[in-house]
Amino acid sequence: MNALGSGNAAAKVPRVSTRASDRPFLPGLPEPEWKYGDNPGQPVIRRLSELRHHASYVRLRLTVPASKLSALAEQGELAFREPLAITRERIVIDGYARWELARLKRRLVLPCVEYELTEEEAIRWLVQKHRRSNGMNDFSRILLASELEPSLKAKALSNQRFGGRMKGSSNLTEDATVDVRKEIAAAAGVSVGNVTKVKQLVGIGHPELLEALRSREVSIHRAWKWSSESPDRQIEALRTYRSERGVNKSIRDLISRHKQKRMPTAPGLGGLAKRLSELEPYESDSVRVSVIRVPGKMIFVTEELIQSLRPYQESMPICTADR
Repeated sequence: MNALGSGNAAAKVPRVSTRASDRPFLPGLPEPEWKYGDNPGQPVIRRLSELRHHASYVRLRLTVPASKLSALAEQGELAFREPLAITRERIVIDGYARWELARLKRRLVLPCVEYELTEEEAIRWLVQKHRRSNGMNDFSRILLASELEPSLKAKALSNQRFGGRMKGSSNLTEDATVDVRKEIAAAAGVSVGNVTKVKQLVGIGHPELLEALRSREVSIHRAWKWSSESPDRQIEALRTYRSERGVNKSIRDLISRHKQKRMPTAPGLGGLAKRLSELEPYESDSVRVSVIRVPGKMIFVTEELIQSLRPYQESMPICTADR
């Protein structure tokens, strides 16, 4: 009886266990198998204060998208069902969104699975885990995978020397350079061409353009085409693109909002041209014309404009009867 009383008293003080036998999972859920190659993971509970970002994650200024964080928060406690993947040094490999949400909710501990990983293995796994549809975009994954370049170059150079080529040289042959980029592309799950484009973008791209790439605002290919221009022209192209996207979104929103409403019947192109030609000079001066980038050949007319056009009668052929 005394033991029961002391047990209840002890239960009031939460304890953090780091034993591998303490399975940090919800009851009734199947326990997954954790393995990285031949490297089995150890399930543990860790304090949030113990966990750290991967150095590359910080250096490349990678962040959790607000949309992903919001979607995760809607899951409530189920958001923390899956454990974080971490290294023995407490570096987070997978689960940055769950970690960020836990910090926002002021949680003290999280379930984790610890792995014994080298620096290269940690980067490779970090990239691989973010190849999912809700993970990092291609640009961010290429940046992260490019952190492998020094070790990949060292291996390629060693292979060259072992093969008897370029003995004593510290430069890679062209073939070896291509092989290194292939390795980076394979790790990031992208084409070699995009790896080359990102490498060039990092060297000459305007910082605002690089931020737009991180946030999925523009594609790698579009940004790469702009990067051949001066920094001022790059920003001009980006802001024009943003403006056009904003106009197009407004048009789509307006069309969607009014598609269920009864709208005035629009005349054909010929009829519209005739009605517009009948406007007085002072009326036509108030009509603004904009070019928007949408597929197909279309003319969009505002409801206000169509209602301001004067009605007209189509000229009808006069028929005369033979006498």
